[in-house]
Amino acid sequence: MKDKLIIDFGKIFGNGSGTAVYFAPGRVNLIGEHTDYNGGHVFPCALTIGTYAVARMREDKIIRVYSKNFEDTGIIEFSIDELVKKKEHDWANYPKGVVWAFSQEGFCINKGFEILFYGNIPNGAGLSSSASIELVTSVILKDLYKFDLDMIEMVKLSKLAENKFIGVNCGIMDQFAIGMGKENCAVLLDTNNLNYTYARINLKDASIVIANTNKIRGLADSKYNERRSQCEEALKGLQQKLEINSLGEITEEEFNKHKHLIKNSINIKRAKHAICENQRTIKAVKALQEEDIETFGLLMNASHVSLRDDYEVTGVELDTLAEIAWNQKGVVGSRMTGAGFGGCTVSIVKNDYIDDFIKNVGESYAEKIGYEASFYVVNIGDGARKLN
Repeated sequence: MKDKLIIDFGKIFGNGSGTAVYFAPGRVNLIGEHTDYNGGHVFPCALTIGTYAVARMREDKIIRVYSKNFEDTGIIEFSIDELVKKKEHDWANYPKGVVWAFSQEGFCINKGFEILFYGNIPNGAGLSSSASIELVTSVILKDLYKFDLDMIEMVKLSKLAENKFIGVNCGIMDQFAIGMGKENCAVLLDTNNLNYTYARINLKDASIVIANTNKIRGLADSKYNERRSQCEEALKGLQQKLEINSLGEITEEEFNKHKHLIKNSINIKRAKHAICENQRTIKAVKALQEEDIETFGLLMNASHVSLRDDYEVTGVELDTLAEIAWNQKGVVGSRMTGAGFGGCTVSIVKNDYIDDFIKNVGESYAEKIGYEASFYVVNIGDGARKLN
């Protein structure tokens, strides 16, 4: 892979010395959805699929980027003196946004560079291809300019790019999982204070299977920001009596006692999901640590129901995949993962049943939806890094 990408880089940008290869994974969240911007817990892991990049410094102020995933757009070029989001720059706004974020925080980027990107994350699948591009760009900037900063700082800068440059009001989970991922482990992250622990994923005789609805949805254009504002309104209501800074700080019991303070019935449902999902995540990790995979699976199922009924971010495609999965032999648990409105489900499936699972779920989904889903049996890998 590395050697081929270096050859491709030479064909696009010209041969020469000084190239290096980098990688940032995609991520899947096992449980804890739409809790990261509500100060709750999340439990994601980095995948072995992701974004590769070959980069080389230039001597002028021009940045040139090219993606093998979007070859029709060709080389996109811009100056470090003009870091503004442009619709026609499409995917390139993500690496551009990271350069902008570094500059905003005082890192001196005084020379341009060239990057060739190649990702093997399905586009629009909800496995964080955008955050993967952001983190691989951050690792490149650190390496090319010899900046003194750690991975958590790069995670924060990548999130800044997504929030302020791209305009998606996301939490920190995606960038954190991609930057801080660890092979065969998921990360239990308290998004309130960024305290985190690694939990080894020991699924015994089962594996993680991702099913892509193949319904493409753009996160920036979805109702993601609307859900966040609804939760913020709910929090304001609860703050009339409770001294809290986020929904993740209270228990289900406290919520039930004080939910009357939230005047909008829709916002009550949104807050209920955020608070209960946070508690589910904590219980799920405890179950996993006790090797109680069955309880973990039941909590995954309950998470999907909450995302469907209280948070309303699933849709017919995700619901169809999850509901078919629940009725298959060998399925421990299944739920939507990511922002929703399309994208993927994540299932834990006993190894002996994986082939039947893919066949049966695939056929039923195509029959009900009218087009096919895609399936991936995935492995858990390390976070963003330079490849030696």
